[in-house]
Order: sequence, then C-alpha cells, then structure tokens
Amino acid sequence: MKEEDHLDIYGGLTQLGEKTAIPDSPEKAVLERVPNPRKGALYMVRFSAPEFTSLCPLTGAPDFAHLVIDYAPEDWLVESKSLKLFLGSFRNHGAFHEDCTVEVASRLIELLMPRWLRIGGYWYPRGGIPIDVFYQTGPAPEELWVPDQGVAGYRGRG
Repeated sequence: MKEEDHLDIYGGLTQLGEKTAIPDSPEKAVLERVPNPRKGALYMVRFSAPEFTSLCPLTGAPDFAHLVIDYAPEDWLVESKSLKLFLGSFRNHGAFHEDCTVEVASRLIELLMPRWLRIGGYWYPRGGIPIDVFYQTGPAPEELWVPDQGVAGYRGRG
C-alpha cells in the first residue's frame, strides 16, 4: 500500500492527533474505524487493557478488570485511540461486570462486523469473589491462530 493510500483511509478520523478528553459515559464515546488494509488476510488483533475501571451500580465503589479483546478483522479495524477513550469512559459508569464486558464486545461488533471477536473480562475481587466474564461471537475461524489470553486465574492477578 502506498503512503498516499494510508492518508486516505485515516483521513476521516476525528480524535487521532487531537487532544481529546475521556468521554463522560460509554454512550457518549465515539468509536472510530479505518478500512482494513489487509482485507482478505486471516489474522488476529489483540488489545489488552489491564487497568480497566468502572463503578458498582449500587454502591458506587470502583471495580477493576483486565480486559483482553481479540478479533479477526474483516473490512474494518478499530482505531486504537478511540478504543482507549471508549474504555476510559467506563470509569464513571455504573454497571455490573457482566454488563461492562458484554457492552464493550457489543459496541465493537456493531462497529467492525469482524469475522470473529472474543473478550475476556478478568475482574478483581468484589466481596472476596473475582468474577471473570467471557464472550465471543462463535467459533474462531479454523485457520486462525488464537493464543491463550495469558491472564491467570485469580491469585493476585500478577
């Protein structure tokens, strides 16, 4: 792909290269995408967010998780700064672990329409119980290399 082609596919982005505040809520967050320059190639993209935070919807206490997002792109790639801002928008958002994890997956699926997506939400203990939430769109494509997400079962998550 020529350099001028790259400029064309990135031209519509509104947050990259700009000072952008973390949105007040996931609903206000703008997820952006760019055309996949390797459309047709079967590969996996992984994002790890080891400092994901949200709030308990009942107590307002902070909750912490390590999210691992894996997807096999089709036509689109998520722009990583917009993903970072979207994930950061959960900091003041009250929702249960399950809802947060599946909301992240749902927004990405709606935006990207990937061949395949999975998310692991590895939540730190609340009330002494860690809660891990897993979601995927279906079986991974047969030829796709899908490594383990690499987050151990809770033992201090370190």
